Amino acid sequence: MESKSYTQILQRIHCALDASRAVFARFTPGAIETEYKIGHDPVTEADRALDAVLRKELLRDGEGWLSEESVDAIRSVCSGRECGWSIRSTVLANSSKEFPSSAPP
Repeated sequence: MESKSYTQILQRIHCALDASRAVFARFTPGAIETEYKIGHDPVTEADRALDAVLRKELLRDGEGWLSEESVDAIRSVCSGRECGWSIRSTVLANSSKEFPSSAPP
């Protein structure tokens, strides 16, 4: 991959982070809709909104996508694609059990 390609990928990541901050700022701990996945892991509307904005900002044609909040199979990332994104929202992944109830992470 050429350095120009790396520069473009880093630009996408930067834009995704900026867009994620704006989305995340819309949510208030303790006042957020929460559902529970199999295994009793919480998934909030913030999780889903962040997944959607990251997907929009990062994913391009021909690339794969794998995240905890979307239903894409691992084949989406691995099936002969040049690039694949594996997303785990670290902030929410580490604190989503506390985030809905506003307890500190």
